Amino acid sequence: MRRREFCKTVAVAAGSLPLVENSMNATAAQAPVVLNGRVRQSVMGWCFQPMDPVELAERAKQIGLVAVEGVPASSYPAITELGMKISLVSSHGFQRGPLDPENHDFVEEKLREGIDLAVRFGAPSVITFTGMKKAGISDRAARESCLRCWRRIVPYAEEQKVTLVLEHLNSRDDSHPMKGHPGYWGDDLEICADLVKGVDSPRFKLLFDIYHVQIMHGDVIRNIRRYQELVGHYHTAGNPGRGELDSTQEINYPPIIRAILETGYQGYVAQEFIPTWDDPMESLAHAARVCDV
Repeated sequence: MRRREFCKTVAVAAGSLPLVENSMNATAAQAPVVLNGRVRQSVMGWCFQPMDPVELAERAKQIGLVAVEGVPASSYPAITELGMKISLVSSHGFQRGPLDPENHDFVEEKLREGIDLAVRFGAPSVITFTGMKKAGISDRAARESCLRCWRRIVPYAEEQKVTLVLEHLNSRDDSHPMKGHPGYWGDDLEICADLVKGVDSPRFKLLFDIYHVQIMHGDVIRNIRRYQELVGHYHTAGNPGRGELDSTQEINYPPIIRAILETGYQGYVAQEFIPTWDDPMESLAHAARVCDV
């Protein structure tokens, strides 16, 4: 949907006059735009800093989203009191990962903490990463090290009924610390899928980040179908630039979201773009509507 068409749709829903492109008043931006609700949409908190996480949750709820992630655990009580869910819990970060055996105790500790938080607040998943490449550690050694570490913690995840999700990240974009991650080992989708298969647990899945997959591989819908049985979580963003899901970028989200739904996926799809519009909530409302297929 073009942004002009989106603005007009939101204006009608809000009972206001049609809005011109690049202009959406506060009432329209806060009106519920998620009408179909076939996909459970969440929002990634770090993208909207310095907005307070609880305020973000309130505004996201007004738009029609149902969950929040990527916010401090100290905000979880207030966010869940609003009736919003926590869709994903953080853990050890993408730099210190299990590919290096020296990190195993740290990774296990953070994943256990994340699992306990997920149980406490009803979150389905905790994120994990491979970590950054390290001199002297071959691809084969990295793979075996990751598997050994995750196999240590997976029985606890199974016991607590929480899913660990491994995120594939792009290593090509070096323009911004969070637009790309040069040196990240798990930058190949097939390798990450192989790791998920190697752990061999229903509580260890793939976090399919559409933005990162587009940069590293493209062929997004085919890859969604190829790896559908392994996916436990999705992230969105426009490309290039990790901006809004609008007509300035190359990823066409409505057919992608439909393809996800066609696989039978019932988990969360989290909006993880970096807002560039004047009003970040206008950006979020637009993205929510685009994905509300």
